[in-house]
Amino acid sequence: MVRPTLVIVAKSRSPWLAKGLADVVPSFLERGWEIWAHPKIRNAWDAAGLPGGDFHGDPAYGAANPVPDLCLALGGDGTLLTAARHVGVRGAPLLGVNLGSLGFLTCHPSTEARQVVEAFFDGAFRKDMRALLHAEVVRDGQVLAGRPALNDAVVNKGITARIMEFRIRIDGREAATVKADGLIVSTATGSTAYNLSAGGPVMHPAVDAWTICAICPHSLTLRPMVVPSHLPVDILMDRAEDAHLTLDGQLEVEVRAGDQIRLTRSDRAITLLQNPDHSFFGLLTQKLHWSGV
Repeated sequence: MVRPTLVIVAKSRSPWLAKGLADVVPSFLERGWEIWAHPKIRNAWDAAGLPGGDFHGDPAYGAANPVPDLCLALGGDGTLLTAARHVGVRGAPLLGVNLGSLGFLTCHPSTEARQVVEAFFDGAFRKDMRALLHAEVVRDGQVLAGRPALNDAVVNKGITARIMEFRIRIDGREAATVKADGLIVSTATGSTAYNLSAGGPVMHPAVDAWTICAICPHSLTLRPMVVPSHLPVDILMDRAEDAHLTLDGQLEVEVRAGDQIRLTRSDRAITLLQNPDHSFFGLLTQKLHWSGV
């Protein structure tokens, strides 16, 4: 009989990780699940008093194995983005437990970790499909890098670099010529991340669109845009010194003048497991303190 598999992606430096593991892991072990995780959380596993023989360490999170039945992200939104990149893109559903405070993606609090796991086994969660964008850097006709992103693709300059100049094409048509410190192209999921801080709009996760938001543009008339996600977005770098393309704040690729960044809707998606009683607007009220009370 094939044992179900759990992959744990965790914030290894969190002081609450050991307690989080102690709260969630026993329910899986009692049901005969096999558990894989990065070796760097082994100390927290031992501190939680969990059986050492049940820990399977792999820096690739079991990538050589069949698709796991569940990926549990213990940490903040950055942890869930790591889980999405390593495990979620393989087709495993993601369940986030927040060990911090903000957390739009890992919205289940650590204080309810045990209840969250039991709710999973009771089939109480709904599947929430989240679109990915796919980013490519093209130089001299060659694709240098191609990666998916759940939150955003950000073009930004280094610490001492000068302002960048680039052109934006949408669906093959010229849309804007921009002088700015950078540019954020965000999914609806990522609209509450860097896009929000830069003055871009908040979008409901079900909206099938991207936001395009310039970072400190040298034109007061250049406003954030929302475009359908089926329209490809191209960023043509006219001037770029010490510039980089960053995906989900984790993967970074150098970009130069003359490079073209292609952004398209990925043919893959991420599955998040969500409490059906939690609403997106309630989350905004809680996390962004929009309530007047």
